[in-house]
Amino acid sequence: MDKITFENFKCVMAYDITENQACIEIEFCVNNYDAYQTSWLGKMLDRETNKAIYWFGLTEDGSQAYDFDSFEEFANAKVFNNKSIKEIWDSVSLLSIDACDVQDRLPFYLGLA
Repeated sequence: MDKITFENFKCVMAYDITENQACIEIEFCVNNYDAYQTSWLGKMLDRETNKAIYWFGLTEDGSQAYDFDSFEEFANAKVFNNKSIKEIWDSVSLLSIDACDVQDRLPFYLGLA
C-alpha cells in the first residue's frame, strides 16, 4: 500500500486521456473504513460525449458507484460517509494504478518516466 500526496493524485487525474484513448484505474483502500478496503476510482472517456468522466466504484456489489463530469466535483463529492476523498486523503492508501505497482506507474503520470 502506498501513500501519495493529494497534489500528485491531482496530477495523475489531470492526465489527458482523450488524446490517447486511455483510462486511469486506481485500486485503493481507506484506513478505518471497513466498507472501503477494495475500492476503485478513475477517469475514462464517456463513449457518447467523448468527454472525460471521473468515477468511484467503492463497494464490490456496485451499490456505491458514482460518476462526475469534473475533477472538482469528484474530489469534493461527499461519498465516504458524508466526507469527500479530499477530506479523507490522509487515510487513503493506493494498492495499484492501472493494475501496476504504484511506484512503477506513478512516474508515468507525473511526467518523470
